[in-house]
Amino acid sequence: MEIEVLDNPEEHRYEARAGSELVGRIAYDLEGDRITLIHTEVEPEHEGKGIAGRLVAGALADIRGRGLRMRPMCRFVRSYLERHPEHADLVDTL
Repeated sequence: MEIEVLDNPEEHRYEARAGSELVGRIAYDLEGDRITLIHTEVEPEHEGKGIAGRLVAGALADIRGRGLRMRPMCRFVRSYLERHPEHADLVDTL
């Protein structure tokens, strides 16, 4: 499945889309140069397909590209960061 990760600032979330279908999201709060990743969710019919991991990877790439610092409040994001320590430099103190 082809997944595109997009920032939707009006909804305060990153979105994973398969074509026009919304298949996952990460809710966030942005204050200045700090983004707090609050909750990751994948639509039930798309669970178990690796979408959440691709969504987090896409969000982290965007965060890095924008020069933001991140607070990973979401359990899934924290778990992803444990498995991918190359992104540890993005984490702001909690």
